[in-house]
Amino acid sequence: MPILVVAAHPDDEVLGCGGTIVRRAEEGCDVHIAILGEGITSRYEDRDEADQELVESLKETSREVGAFLGAEEVYLRSFPDNRFDTVPLLEVVKTIESLIDEIEPETVYTQHGGDLNIDHNIVYRATLTATRPMADCPVQRVYAYEVASSTEWAFQEFSPPFRPNTFVDVESTLEKKVKAMQMYDSEARPYPHPRSPKSLRAIAQNWGRTAGLQAAEAFELVRSVDR
Repeated sequence: MPILVVAAHPDDEVLGCGGTIVRRAEEGCDVHIAILGEGITSRYEDRDEADQELVESLKETSREVGAFLGAEEVYLRSFPDNRFDTVPLLEVVKTIESLIDEIEPETVYTQHGGDLNIDHNIVYRATLTATRPMADCPVQRVYAYEVASSTEWAFQEFSPPFRPNTFVDVESTLEKKVKAMQMYDSEARPYPHPRSPKSLRAIAQNWGRTAGLQAAEAFELVRSVDR
């Protein structure tokens, strides 16, 4: 079963569904990861001042992380980091549509639409547009995932709030998710930051308790079509 994970930034795919990616890959699914933004350039006052060696290094890390998680392919695009709102939404939609045409995924995981980060929200809207249930659309299920340090930091003040209703048991894959996040050394942070190893374990354990599991990743089912 082809699966597409759509992420705005390098590390979103790990934070949102790293454990699920590993599990689905181990189950024999063809998991594809699309990272639409270049990452880190928003740390510079002028995007053109960004160190291109660091940008390219981050792309290479994304490929390594994808392989580590068991993904079939990692697709990298170069939308401006934390500046997706400067790009016509149609461009983001068409980028995702082209990936769907190529991969023909049955399941798509994407960013949550009520996050603090503007890029996440735009990717959510673009994904919903790109996966609209036309007769020829292969996508049967769309899930939204949370991103630590973005979803919860919106404090449910933005619409829609994250309301997970689907949980994936990641007890056996959690440590691989934590290690994958550590591979993004420019993005990882020490505790008590939400992206620290201790915090990632705590988040998974919290959702695990919610779902009656030892550890889980949480998703909001946007739509499901039973053909």
